[in-house]
Amino acid sequence: MSAKSAVLQTFDESGLQKFHWRTVFTTGMGFFTDAYDLFIIGTVTAILTPIWHLSTAELALLNSTSLAAAAIGAFVFGRLMDRLGRKAMYGIEVILLTGGAILSAFAPSFGWLVFFRVLVGLGVGGDYPTSSVIMSEFANRKNRGFLVTTVFSMQGLGLLAGPLVASALLFAGVSHDIAWRLMLGLGAIPSAAVIYLRRTMKETPRYLVAVKGDTESAASVVSNLTGQHVDSAPEQAARPVMARQSFWNKRNMIRLIGTAGSWFLIDVAFYGNGVSSQLIYKALLPGAALATTTLVAAGVFLIAAVPGYFLAARMMDRIGRKVIQGVGFAVMALAYLTIFVAPDVVKLPLLFLVIYAVSYFFIEFGPNTTTFLVPTEVFPTSIRGTGHGISAAAGKIGAFIGAFLLPIVLKQVGLGDTMGLLAGVSALGVLLTWLAIPEMKQRSLEDNEITVMQKPAVKSFQKDTHETASVS
Repeated sequence: MSAKSAVLQTFDESGLQKFHWRTVFTTGMGFFTDAYDLFIIGTVTAILTPIWHLSTAELALLNSTSLAAAAIGAFVFGRLMDRLGRKAMYGIEVILLTGGAILSAFAPSFGWLVFFRVLVGLGVGGDYPTSSVIMSEFANRKNRGFLVTTVFSMQGLGLLAGPLVASALLFAGVSHDIAWRLMLGLGAIPSAAVIYLRRTMKETPRYLVAVKGDTESAASVVSNLTGQHVDSAPEQAARPVMARQSFWNKRNMIRLIGTAGSWFLIDVAFYGNGVSSQLIYKALLPGAALATTTLVAAGVFLIAAVPGYFLAARMMDRIGRKVIQGVGFAVMALAYLTIFVAPDVVKLPLLFLVIYAVSYFFIEFGPNTTTFLVPTEVFPTSIRGTGHGISAAAGKIGAFIGAFLLPIVLKQVGLGDTMGLLAGVSALGVLLTWLAIPEMKQRSLEDNEITVMQKPAVKSFQKDTHETASVS
């Protein structure tokens, strides 16, 4: 076994340890903030509409601006973390999140608020590839799905925190002029809490080995984290060396279609529903006050969405990514189709909420979690950030479309036909999952690497490990 193989195999086969949970917290708090910041805007816009006299177009723009910026952030951060390293980029995204949230709270006008939400969006987008790839590369083989999905499950707590904070402020009688500013400003707290932890995190051993060719540093990191001694001395026999791969080959393109396409489809449904939840609940309960519909939204998240996240984390390494994603899309399609075929269900709020809650559960115990995990597993290390960044960017483009168009569609055609449209989107997700997503349950990330046999030339060893071949 080569030194490189020994280092990464030791890391892969280690059990769950303290550093895994520290990494979960460090990466997960970003997703708590992401969810809070992106979804609190639905309540904020409901408050600001009468105060700033927002038009339908302005409402849609404010709801979706962060999502468009997130697409840019995901692509840029994903690409840069492959070129500069995971450590070099990590923490910059939460600095953007923190600054954007604080500035949003003091926005003097609609235009300034839109601009500050762009900063929030860039941070949110950057957090997707950086946090997911770092957690995946620090994870062991057996528990990788659980660890990465647990990080993303923090989004569920952020989803819950948003409506709860909004409900508390509204029921407490806080002036609307102050309440919306507090809602946005509070999003700075959890992201600020992990800036130091992210900026001081070590480079991942997989990046050190596969991209930097620095087996000695990787062995030092693995030994320090696992407590096991790893020999980094190169062998003198011919040994496999990981080759830097071209992104644009057939295998990677098929996988990218699967990861980016699935993420695009789920975010059209998920963010369209989530950001527009106040409009949906208002259509369902036209006489209810804003505080009441906000509390109903929190109840749906608590009962349906949050358990879905954490059950997905628990079962990901047992059932597998492909099954969970496919079943999730299928149940979503069925739930939305039921509302479309039987539109009178809208007249029965309790029954509608049950169906709506089922769809939310299977969004989380399904494609909303798997689309975050799968891109960290199916691409080689040297292009993993790029693959995840493009996939996340596609998701945020879908989210932008859902958040921007759904309020308009909902107003034009009504709740039933809107759900019919989402049923079609979900059905496409089922098809794409089975055609283009490989199953990575219990497999090593190194299964994606292409290796070449390097001859035992001691003088050129260091040079060869830094100058990897391009494989297309």
